Amino acid sequence: MNSRPPTLDEVARRAGVSTGTVSRVINNAQHVSKKARQAVERAIEEVGYIPNVSARSLATQRRGAVVLAISSDDPALFANLFFAEVITGVNAVIEETDLELLLFLAASERGRERLARILRSRGADGVMLLALRENDPLSKLADASGLPVVHGGRSLDRTPEWYVDADNRGGAHQAVEYLISTGRRRIGTVTGPLDIHAGVARYLGFREALALAGLSDARVVNGDFSEASGAEGMARLLDEHPDLDAVFVASDAMAAGALTVLRERGRDVPGDVAVVGFNDIVTARQTQPALTTIRQPIEALGQEMTRVLLRLIDGERPTPLILPTELVIRDSA
Repeated sequence: MNSRPPTLDEVARRAGVSTGTVSRVINNAQHVSKKARQAVERAIEEVGYIPNVSARSLATQRRGAVVLAISSDDPALFANLFFAEVITGVNAVIEETDLELLLFLAASERGRERLARILRSRGADGVMLLALRENDPLSKLADASGLPVVHGGRSLDRTPEWYVDADNRGGAHQAVEYLISTGRRRIGTVTGPLDIHAGVARYLGFREALALAGLSDARVVNGDFSEASGAEGMARLLDEHPDLDAVFVASDAMAAGALTVLRERGRDVPGDVAVVGFNDIVTARQTQPALTTIRQPIEALGQEMTRVLLRLIDGERPTPLILPTELVIRDSA
């Protein structure tokens, strides 16, 4: 009696992976971790599985690279620890694969032209986009490529099909709720840029929390997430609202600038003015006083963006992700 040949499912069960991973190993896909590849190869040998050669020949041709395109050409970009942590997260997942990571700063016309050449030449398998502004041409360029595209964050003009974001609105709401719970009533904010989704979402969270408490939301100045804009915004708030007793600052970098101005103006933190930031980058633990802030999982955002993209490249249709935020209480509030 002829024995039944082993199946793909049996290989997957023996290796402790999905059948999709087995198929990727058989088809020599580039983005399989070394550990998974070794487990599948060992299982194939143990069960005596013989891959279908004709099926392997139909495997999609891979270029072996993915693009991370950031809508910025600011030379100070990498001084912003948010971007550094996102890139660290992206790289951590890429290192588990055989893929190369191509990084583009593509806010300028020249930067976008360079990216377009790569995409037109099919020099990459997929694209991740970060720091997009409203009606950003980078989004249209990536969509026109026909490649899988994952957004880090959402856009104001549309919700992309695939994205990974943090709960910016909920986090800002929690920050202001906490300030209210400590007895603060004259609360201001230095917003992020209001032409990007994160900036608007954090501003809306600020307004919602104050409205629910029956408090004024009129103490508002706009910033751009930089330390300099946080300092400028804090100075304006103090000039225009000298009775201010708390401030929600929409990024930790801006909050560091705000703390400097409060110190220069002789305001005690948190005695006179309590301060809460957003992100929980390393700087938040190093400010004087240490910064109470909303932690978003920045490195995890980069990791999950990459994982979603790899699943898209494999022909899957993953769901978008919104990562949770949490309040971290330190000395500034």
